[in-house]
Amino acid sequence: MGWAENLKKLGLELPPAPPPVAVYVPGVRSGNYVYTSGQLPFVNGQLPLTGKVGAELTIEQGAEMAKLAALNALAVVHDLAGLDNVVRIVKVVGFVASAPGFNDQPLVINGASELLGEVLGEAGVHARSAVGTSELPKNTPVEVELIAEVR
Repeated sequence: MGWAENLKKLGLELPPAPPPVAVYVPGVRSGNYVYTSGQLPFVNGQLPLTGKVGAELTIEQGAEMAKLAALNALAVVHDLAGLDNVVRIVKVVGFVASAPGFNDQPLVINGASELLGEVLGEAGVHARSAVGTSELPKNTPVEVELIAEVR
């Protein structure tokens, strides 16, 4: 089953790549790699939830936001190289706006990792970092960037 069928099975659609919120491009292709900028969990230009995980948001809500951010990152990869050309997701970096004392960032970024595996299968298995931070742009709970190897 291909990525489009997998998205449909999950009840998701690949959105248009979100426009940048400052002076940068959503992603860059260099040779056989696509590097995305940090993607926020925008849906139709809006953040469904804001705040810090461990305060205003639960781990589960944060994981859902990470999933949406990863979906936006896939949209950027698709625009630059086409998801049919993805060899594998090499690396994911996830940032989690965290309340003081919150230290379950890996569980939040699992939302992104699980989505990538469900959509791309073995090609979605990747190395990863999950980083806690005190603030993120637009009061978003998560930001996800990735590196994809492409044909």
